[in-house]
Amino acid sequence: MMHEKHEEYMKRRMREEKQHNKIFESPDKGKTVYERNFGNDERTKIKYWVSCAETPDYKYNEDALIKEFKEYIDATYSQHYSRDKFQATEFIMDGGHGTGFCIGNVLKYAQRYGKKGTQEDARKDLMKVLHYTLLQLYVHDNDL
Repeated sequence: MMHEKHEEYMKRRMREEKQHNKIFESPDKGKTVYERNFGNDERTKIKYWVSCAETPDYKYNEDALIKEFKEYIDATYSQHYSRDKFQATEFIMDGGHGTGFCIGNVLKYAQRYGKKGTQEDARKDLMKVLHYTLLQLYVHDNDL
């Protein structure tokens, strides 16, 4: 339950954002990538970096679908769901209801798939399932 005033909440979130920001650097144009925390000069080599030369030959159009999914998520940050650079989802997660919210929406859109509207509407439902699943991965990894 959130008991702090909106202004205090915003200030706290800005402090938290700075704590979690990472800076990525590549002195050799992508062959080696390092990460470091904002305000810290100590950097760590990213071991799981995959160069363009190592990209697999996808059989199911995954690369294009992932690109489209990213564009879909990017667009949600400019829609009416985001006000003053904070989304309502943040308030729900900060209130400790992230898992219920995300899993509930995954179930909602999965159940609705193909039953409402056009083929394009059904496809949008799948994008929403993926998006809420991705948000739940964040909640899971951060124990929110």
